Amino acid sequence: MQIFRSAAEGAMTHAWLITGPPGSGRSTSAVAFAAALQCPNNGCGQCKDCQMVLDGTHADVTVIDTEGLSIGVDTARDVVRRAAMFPSVGEWQIIIVEDADRLTEQAANALLKSIEEPSPKTVWFLCAPFAEDVLVTIRSRSRLVVLATPPSDTVAAYLVRKDGVDPETAQFVASASQGHIGRARALARNPEAQARRRDIVALPMRMRSLADVMSAASQIVAEAQSRAETQCDELDAKELAALQSSWGVEEKGKRPTGYAGALSALKKDQDSRRKRIARDEIDRVLIELMSALRDVLSVQLKTGQPLVNPDVRQSIEEFASRTTAKKTLASLDAIAHCRKALAANAAPQIAMESMFVRMVS
Repeated sequence: MQIFRSAAEGAMTHAWLITGPPGSGRSTSAVAFAAALQCPNNGCGQCKDCQMVLDGTHADVTVIDTEGLSIGVDTARDVVRRAAMFPSVGEWQIIIVEDADRLTEQAANALLKSIEEPSPKTVWFLCAPFAEDVLVTIRSRSRLVVLATPPSDTVAAYLVRKDGVDPETAQFVASASQGHIGRARALARNPEAQARRRDIVALPMRMRSLADVMSAASQIVAEAQSRAETQCDELDAKELAALQSSWGVEEKGKRPTGYAGALSALKKDQDSRRKRIARDEIDRVLIELMSALRDVLSVQLKTGQPLVNPDVRQSIEEFASRTTAKKTLASLDAIAHCRKALAANAAPQIAMESMFVRMVS
C-alpha cells in the first residue's frame, strides 16, 4: 500500500484515523500497518515481528476492542499509561483503538492529551466508520486514511483463493454480504446463515398488518438476544472463575472485603457486552433489510443494476410491482432512523416496532 511506502520513506506521523464502512477492513488495515512498522523489512509478513503482530502477541502492540456499548474513561486512562512507555522489543509502541467512535466524551478527552503530546516512539491508530464520529480535536491531530468496501468480484476471488469456496457460491455470498468479507465467509461456511438471510430479506414482502409487525420485531430481538447469550455464557463463566480465583473466593464461605465491588463491576461489563452483541446482531438484520429494499427500488426505477439478492428475485419483483418508489424510499428512511435510534441506546423492541409500523403504514 502507498501508505506503507510513505511511512517507510519518512512521512510518518504519530496518530492515524482510519475510516471506512463496515467490511472495509479498518482494524485489519491498522494491524497490517502496525506489523509493517515493527518489521525490519517494512512489512514482509514472514518475520517474527510480523507474525507476532498479526497473531496479537507482540509486546509493543496493544489492541483496544469494544466488548461493551462504549469505551470508558478507565480503559482510556490505562491505554494512555501504556502509550507513555517506550517500546520493549519493537521499534514502536503502537496503540490500536478498533472502535474509536465508541469512546465516551470523558474517554476521548483522556486520550487527547496523549495524542497532542505523544511519546517519540508511540503511534496511535484510531478506527471509526466516519471521521465525524471522532472528537474534532482528536481528528484535527490525526492523519486521515479513508478506506472503501472492496467490490464483490474482489471478495469472491479472495474466498476462492483463500478459503477454497467454489466460484458460484463465492460470487453469491460476496454479493449478498455487499463486500463485507467477514459476513461473506460466514455465509459461505454456514447454510443455516444463508437460510436465515433469505428469511430476513423476505420480511418486507410478508408484512401486511400490525400483528405481522409485532411478531417480526419480537422475533428479531429475541433471536439477537439468544445469539448474544450463546456467545457470552461461556466467556462470562470463565471471567467469573478467574475473578474468584484471583480473590481466593470459594463456592461457600466468607467473601473478602472489596470482592462484592469487583463482582458488581464484572457483571456490569458483562451485561454491557451482551447488549452490544445483541444490538450488533440487530444491526446486521437491518443491513439485510436495506439490501432487499435497495433491490426493490432498483427494480422500480429500472436502473439495470445487478441485484444484491438475486436468489429472491421473483419476490423482489412482485413486491416492487405492488408498491411505489416513494414508499420504498420511506421504508429505507425508517430503517436508517431505527439504526440511529439503536446507536443512541433506544430500547430495541420499541425501535424495531416503530420502524416496521412506518414500513407497513
